[in-house]
Amino acid sequence: MFKKILLIIPLLLASCISVDADSGTPLTAGPAFVTSTLPPTKQAYVPATMTATPEVVFSPTAAVTAPPNCSDRAVLLRDVTIQDNTQVRPGETFTKTWEFQNVGDCPWINYKLVFAAGDQMGAPLSAPIPTTLSNEKAEVSVELTAPAASGTYTGYFTLHNANDKIVPIGAEQTFWVKIIVGGTNAAAPAASPTQRESGSAGGGRSAHCNYAQNAGYVNQTASLINAERAKAGLPALTINSQLAALAQAHAADMACNDKISHSGSDGSTPASRAAAAGYAGSFTEEIIYGGGGPEAAVTWWMNDKIHRDAILKEKTTEMGVGYAYFSNGSYGDFIVVEFGSQ
Repeated sequence: MFKKILLIIPLLLASCISVDADSGTPLTAGPAFVTSTLPPTKQAYVPATMTATPEVVFSPTAAVTAPPNCSDRAVLLRDVTIQDNTQVRPGETFTKTWEFQNVGDCPWINYKLVFAAGDQMGAPLSAPIPTTLSNEKAEVSVELTAPAASGTYTGYFTLHNANDKIVPIGAEQTFWVKIIVGGTNAAAPAASPTQRESGSAGGGRSAHCNYAQNAGYVNQTASLINAERAKAGLPALTINSQLAALAQAHAADMACNDKISHSGSDGSTPASRAAAAGYAGSFTEEIIYGGGGPEAAVTWWMNDKIHRDAILKEKTTEMGVGYAYFSNGSYGDFIVVEFGSQ
């Protein structure tokens, strides 16, 4: 009986130092757990020295900052979802996603997508863009809802930096979503307040083209011009509806002919167009711009003596502003300002 007890005790004691299920493999490194006591019969066993796991210290990531005088540029790589002229059901909700690459020097921090013109289709006025470093790619999405009426619809968007400046996309400033609601032979929808067809106005065109208007750009252009006049100590110009109609007609004419010119497509001049429209005041001057928004236009005008003089002319008392965007043209944006005096 005593012998049996002696046989059992060593087995029990040996089991106290078994800390992993590895069969017969000698321990070459300290185990993750070791009992605090060893059996006195195991004189040759020397436990491995336990070394503390080195503490991993995470240093905060350095804040991303834009280099001085960095430039903003982007390229549109592809339409990830909803290719141009995708057919959708009336009232259908869908997600449009574009993929861009930041090809400028500025990191995109607090940048945003902004609805610019055309058919809004429930798009938000702005939406955030993921932080994107130089040469990185980013997918930008917006949730849209197709109109209830059958037809072809186009919505235009722009990328804006943290200072609300438009980021150029190659030679363009806008990107778009184009869908067909209903059947492929669906008639075009009725013209909306932001989209009209150019007809004979501003040059007597017989052909038609679809262009987008932007009331916000019209108002911004007028405000920027009056701000420059205020800096020069001159009174603000009032908006004249006849001059505004003249400006809009010529902007549309330039857009549909893809041409930056004071001459209309029928050979008309700014003065002859004003006279034909029956403008009651004294016409003074016309300035035009293509390929950029209001800030780019006014900046360019103010850096050119002839255009600067037109904006700061003392005898001018009123103006009209027109804007047209034609996606299939070389310039995209067309801005016209007609000046007059009562």
